[in-house]
Amino acid sequence: MKSIFVKDIKDNESFKSSFMIIKKLARKDGSLVAFIGDKTGDVKAYIPDSKDVLEVGDVILVKAIKDGTLNVKEFNKEKIFNIEDFLPSVERPITDIMDEIHRISEEEFKSEECRALDEYFFNDNIFLEKFKKGIGGLSQHHNYLGGLAEHTLNSMYLAKIMTHRYNCRYKEIAILGAKLHDIGKIEEYKIDGPFSVTMRGDMEGHIVMGVTMLEDAFRCGGDIYSEDFKMRIKSCIIQHHGKLEYGSPKVPKTEEAFIVHYADYVDAMLNKIQQVRDITEPSNWSEYDRRIGTKLYM
Repeated sequence: MKSIFVKDIKDNESFKSSFMIIKKLARKDGSLVAFIGDKTGDVKAYIPDSKDVLEVGDVILVKAIKDGTLNVKEFNKEKIFNIEDFLPSVERPITDIMDEIHRISEEEFKSEECRALDEYFFNDNIFLEKFKKGIGGLSQHHNYLGGLAEHTLNSMYLAKIMTHRYNCRYKEIAILGAKLHDIGKIEEYKIDGPFSVTMRGDMEGHIVMGVTMLEDAFRCGGDIYSEDFKMRIKSCIIQHHGKLEYGSPKVPKTEEAFIVHYADYVDAMLNKIQQVRDITEPSNWSEYDRRIGTKLYM
């Protein structure tokens, strides 16, 4: 059980704890210079690694003392550890998030097409495990384990409110589109170490990967899906970024695609604002945030 985190380290005090290799900086006199850390932050460290055995993502148990930087006296690689000690995670229990996603799905998806497509993904245990651990992004929004599920739930909830308030003609397609709009992110990001983009993620991006996943589902379903349904649900994924300058291949062209876009945008923006709020004292200005495009008075 990890008991000492980066935030707990005191100067000139020896301690023993586990940390993840976040970024390798250099090698110097048989030592690795690297940033190591956990879910509370990171610290620059000098690690005696003459055989060059350490890689980014490794978790090591160290004996160390901090004197400005962290001087590691000895280390051992850890094989068994709780990844949530080392990477930021969603605050709400993931089981609660998934239960609410399921409740909205049960309430809203009535047609054979919507139920079949939903079940293709969310009855697949391999997909489900990746989805529950997925992140919403590297820095944009929901950038923590479970962030993808949290963002999906919030987008579904907002889409549900909008479809009923404005009497959307294809309510369940809009809500299912919100549920599936970011499924490509389970393959876009690496989450078993410091968050990063996969090779495929760099080459294709989550929109293209999401559409590919949909096409696989349609082939598996055969005649279940009408051409109109396939066009509309694909449009929700293809167009959910809203504007070409936001990386959207096309602007929204259906009522339900607009709803998915606005649900996605509102939740992403408010999550980012929440993150800024959490590091800003009340009645003070935040630092300028590039994503929001301004500083905020909190």
